[in-house]
Amino acid sequence: MGKVTGFMEYERVEEGYKPPAERLKHYKEFVVGLDPAQAKVQAARCMDCGTPFCNSGCPVNNIIPDFNDLVYRGDWKNASTVLHSTNNFPEFTGRICPAPCEAACTLNVSDAAVGIKSIEHAIIDRAWDEGWVTPQLPKHKTGKRVAVVGSGPAGLAASQQLARAGHDVTLFEKNDRVGGLLRYGIPDFKMEKTHIERRVKQIQAEGVTIRTGVLIGTMPAASKVTNWSKESVSAQQLQQDFDAVLLTGGAEHSRDLPVPGRELEGVYFAMEFLPQQNKVNAGDKLKGQLRADGKHVIVIGGGDTGSDCVGTSNRQGAASVTQFEVMPQPPVEEDRPLTWPYWPLKLRTSSSHEEGCTREFAVSTKEFVGKNGKLSGLKTVHVEFKDGRLVEIAGSEKEYKADMVFLAMGFVHPVATVLDAFGVEKDGRGNAKASTDFSGGYATNVAKVFAAGDMRRGQSLVVWAIREGRQAARAVDEFLMGCSELPR
Repeated sequence: MGKVTGFMEYERVEEGYKPPAERLKHYKEFVVGLDPAQAKVQAARCMDCGTPFCNSGCPVNNIIPDFNDLVYRGDWKNASTVLHSTNNFPEFTGRICPAPCEAACTLNVSDAAVGIKSIEHAIIDRAWDEGWVTPQLPKHKTGKRVAVVGSGPAGLAASQQLARAGHDVTLFEKNDRVGGLLRYGIPDFKMEKTHIERRVKQIQAEGVTIRTGVLIGTMPAASKVTNWSKESVSAQQLQQDFDAVLLTGGAEHSRDLPVPGRELEGVYFAMEFLPQQNKVNAGDKLKGQLRADGKHVIVIGGGDTGSDCVGTSNRQGAASVTQFEVMPQPPVEEDRPLTWPYWPLKLRTSSSHEEGCTREFAVSTKEFVGKNGKLSGLKTVHVEFKDGRLVEIAGSEKEYKADMVFLAMGFVHPVATVLDAFGVEKDGRGNAKASTDFSGGYATNVAKVFAAGDMRRGQSLVVWAIREGRQAARAVDEFLMGCSELPR
């Protein structure tokens, strides 16, 4: 613990943002990170608790007090080593993780939490700048072949861990580029895709073979999941060619809103809209791109995906953006003694909201209205909780003008065709059924087929995907070799 009284002497300092008027002109990142002096002061606020709840609050169990102390002492290289010991991709989580570790910080009980995420961001950016992030080659090869299906954060983490254990890993991705929802779900202004490219080069240098544009199984004709696959490989072929198969696809089946008028032109899933702009940013030419220029946009869903639709719509020049949330507006401040160290319910305002957005809470959409098959508006009603359920408030009906509506109400389960192709048993929510017990962890009902990430647990955070990818890699390694030296 570098500064025993640091938490009493220093205030929390947040990362900065470039002004909205400037950042709305482009799709680049706009966060202004901590400089080394600021990071040192923020790291000094860490209390080095006897029981560091931040460690358990972090899904990958980052060793947070240790890298805070190293940053305070100026030992940035070892801070990077400690950070990488639990997290394969700190540049992803340092940008887009909601930081449950900070909610669990002991200082958060009565003061502002340690800025763990901003310190992590500073460590990994410096590590790349200094050239400390290099390929880690295996000490020996096992001769075992593993197929990983899905190149999101779970698939990338699992592939890297398995390659470091000495296995020959082939990573399959149905899209034309690696990254899954990191690539085509998260806007570039939140995370530029150069961060993915650097990691791709690293894992390829470590021995991972990457095959993009390859669909495992078949895509249903009615699917609205954007797909750029150029070839397909059967599940049977994968099982024949590899000693183990790990399924790490995302939960891409969007939650729909089956109300009258849903079929009108102008009502789209968020994942029909967001990937297109990311592809354009990457230099692709698209015909008929969904754009919000000059349009009145309504986003239904108050989570991160909805916020991403808000930010993208504003950058495209929307005339207005309104976001609906069916739940009541949460409190601005959480009841800390009641919720700590767990993730609290409170009002969260994103940088996209600050760029221009009207937020409506406790609103339920009743009908989409339009003319000649095109959307012109929607009808809503306010709702409230009664007897533990949401009920409509009489007389609260309202009609909104809308040229475009984006459905951002979450994702219910993975696209079923991959699981069906392998014959994998599903749980009650439509996810791959696979236990995380240490004995036989992440194994499905199909011999030598494993599942991890959103495909197993359902829609979740990037940091949870990294954790599951790492743990599943250890389970696969144990299955192939009888034991494993990979960390849990």
